[in-house]
Amino acid sequence: MTPTDRLLTQIDQLLQEIKEVRKLNERMDKIAMFLEDIRLADIVQNYTAPRKLLWINFLAGLARGLGLTIGTAIVLALLGSLLSQFLSIPIIGDYIKDLVDYVQSYKQP
Repeated sequence: MTPTDRLLTQIDQLLQEIKEVRKLNERMDKIAMFLEDIRLADIVQNYTAPRKLLWINFLAGLARGLGLTIGTAIVLALLGSLLSQFLSIPIIGDYIKDLVDYVQSYKQP
């Protein structure tokens, strides 16, 4: 194989790779256009259906509030359980015992 033939073969390979890159670029452009259309559809939906937007935001806020409340209750229960394990420690135990007694006073009528 002569150097000219090798050079022509390399040029053909490069041209083929360029075609593939162009095809990929076209696909990426189509995907970008599709994503822009979807975003535009969301914006239009928000302006044309404000009741639906309010309802979705209300439900999302309700879920967040409920999740925060339940999460806080679980964390405080675990913290209280953990602190009750330290009642036998001399200095810290006295403070924890006072805290537990304070909480118990509100539990009992």
